[in-house]
Amino acid sequence: MTNPDVSPHSIAQVDMINATSKLQIEAAEVRGNPSTKPNWSSYLRSQLIPQDVYNFISNYEAAKKKEERDEVLHKDPNNSAASIIHLIKDVAKDQIIRYVLTLFDDMLQEDKNRVEIFHNYAHKEKQTIWSYFHGILTRQDQFIVNQMSSVFAKLACFGSTLMTDNELNSYFSFLKDQLKAPNNEYINTTARCLQMMLRIDEYRQAFVAVDGINAIKNALEGKTNFQLQYQLIFCFWSLSFNPAIAEQIQSKDCIQVMGDILSECSKEKVIRIIFATFRNVLEKIEDHELQRLAALQMVQCKTLKTLELMDAKKFEDPDLQEDIEFLSEKLHLSVQDLSSFDEYCTEVRSGRLQWSPVHKSEKFWRENAQRFNEKNFELIKILIRLLDNTHDPLVLCVAAHDIGEYVRHYPRGKSIIEEFQGKQAVMRLLSADDPNVRYHALLAVQKLMVHNWEYLGKQLESEKSEGVAAKS
Repeated sequence: MTNPDVSPHSIAQVDMINATSKLQIEAAEVRGNPSTKPNWSSYLRSQLIPQDVYNFISNYEAAKKKEERDEVLHKDPNNSAASIIHLIKDVAKDQIIRYVLTLFDDMLQEDKNRVEIFHNYAHKEKQTIWSYFHGILTRQDQFIVNQMSSVFAKLACFGSTLMTDNELNSYFSFLKDQLKAPNNEYINTTARCLQMMLRIDEYRQAFVAVDGINAIKNALEGKTNFQLQYQLIFCFWSLSFNPAIAEQIQSKDCIQVMGDILSECSKEKVIRIIFATFRNVLEKIEDHELQRLAALQMVQCKTLKTLELMDAKKFEDPDLQEDIEFLSEKLHLSVQDLSSFDEYCTEVRSGRLQWSPVHKSEKFWRENAQRFNEKNFELIKILIRLLDNTHDPLVLCVAAHDIGEYVRHYPRGKSIIEEFQGKQAVMRLLSADDPNVRYHALLAVQKLMVHNWEYLGKQLESEKSEGVAAKS
């Protein structure tokens, strides 16, 4: 895929507007319905708009060709900008705002260079163009809010003037809230705005600073159709061109979320953007250990199987075929270097514990128990956190089992688990609803309570034998 860093201010919109969103449907109704067109003469007579605004909007509407519209806009660019601002900001009627915002959005979409008319006007007024419109994003009419958001993104991406830090924080906070809003019918528009914004590196860093990566990840984990999946993963792809952000994508479990989608998805465009994102992450991360962890995460979410299926199809698209070959080679290399402890660490860090062979391997625990103390007891802390925060019975069973095995095989394990409140976490599971969770919690508690596990085991065997002898 093409690097979005190349000419970021001349963004191709094709991939962003393929799906007909609710906003586009409503905008088409605004354009095509004569009853939505305001009666400007009436507004002029009522003194709701001044003469210069009336002249501009009437002449612009009357222009049938792009060249004619350009002539109207550039005849008096200051008045053109001032008129649009006045009609959106100072005329309170929703019907007019809906109409003018649609006209404004179309104006910028038709020719990206037109944003400079508005930036130049705002600069002369010692303001930014976005400062005129902040209040519009808080209105009740959701079409107005989202059409304004679409204009915000175009003004931020089509010209040479970038948003200020404060405006970026405000706008990205707005977009995050839109992503989180339950049953948001305009969420594709929100995603499209992010697709545009995150092609520009300065904007990427500001988005990450307001916890944007988790916002996208959480939206992907919700109920999403394939078009929204594509748009949100496109955002990850754009973000991953920044090496520092690529590392954060790796560390925030985003690979696992995309891997889950990859294993269930049949839409080529979604598969293509996930592969492109995975490749970017592996190429951009500069730290070798983090790069290796990213590859292991991809292996764990069964990416190799999908790659094999896709490779068999032999796509004509050279970019896609190249991504498939690149990932296949990288992931196979990571598997060759994979130790059982590497495999275990990747599983624990993902939070998706299952009864993989290492958990029940006496050899694994005997050889690796002491390594659980590495990186300031990272694995121990994760296991305890899973006991506290997870509701999945399988994860709880495996985590309780592993804490018990750590204590059994590492002499100081009991005091370390107690230091991090692991004992209390295990004991709380003794009253869990799931009988399997209670069983594994009980076993772990027994290991935590006994100083010499091997001695206890021998005693139990001895008592069992004596009982049998007495019966006979």
